[in-house]
Amino acid sequence: MAPDLRPAFAEALGAFALVLAGCGAIMANAETGALGHVGVALTFAFVIAVMVYALGHVCGAHFNPAITLAFAATGHFPWRRVPSYVLAQAAGATAAALALRLLLGDVAREGATALGAGVGPLQGFVLEALATFLLAFVIVAVATDRRAAPGVAGLAIGLTVGLDALAFGPFTGASMNPARSLGPALASGSFAGLWLYLTAPIVGAVAGMLAYEALRPGRLGIEAKEPLGALGPVPALSEAPE
Repeated sequence: MAPDLRPAFAEALGAFALVLAGCGAIMANAETGALGHVGVALTFAFVIAVMVYALGHVCGAHFNPAITLAFAATGHFPWRRVPSYVLAQAAGATAAALALRLLLGDVAREGATALGAGVGPLQGFVLEALATFLLAFVIVAVATDRRAAPGVAGLAIGLTVGLDALAFGPFTGASMNPARSLGPALASGSFAGLWLYLTAPIVGAVAGMLAYEALRPGRLGIEAKEPLGALGPVPALSEAPE
């Protein structure tokens, strides 16, 4: 039986939307100043929230290689499906970045993530890891613990993205997502510090999910519940439909 490619395609679409809207907002602000830091952060929050609700039941709504790898590392997602998800996420983000470069020209370089003035590589690595730690902690809590209120995943995850963007954006760009950084880097040819954005989110995401696993009732000898999805019992954000 041929594999179902719909979840991977949905992941690509989600990553495409993330870069198109989020990086598009950065570029619009660079050209007009109309959005400001808060407006850009809210754009990233909104696009993640709406895409989780739109595609969570199709693919699990990872849209982020670091989240996919962390779900796999904590037993919430099968390793055999990781390559197709990561490739789809990278492809979607790159396609959006190339589209923005084609449509908007050199201002598209503004979409590439870079460290702020006075922020060194080690500081940037730790800040990106901490931002992703918080994001992954919230994701695994609302996506895999049945005690979480149903239907709140998109809102909670979107708000966390916005919170991280507000707090860490001036220092690192608050990528929290290797695909989000890779796509604009490829489209603009801006590879300085890319290694940081490809590695720190993975470290932070795995640590964040492991931290929540330590708090899960099953760890204390109490029966843990099966995963809860974004909008209902199944599928979970961690596991997409077969």
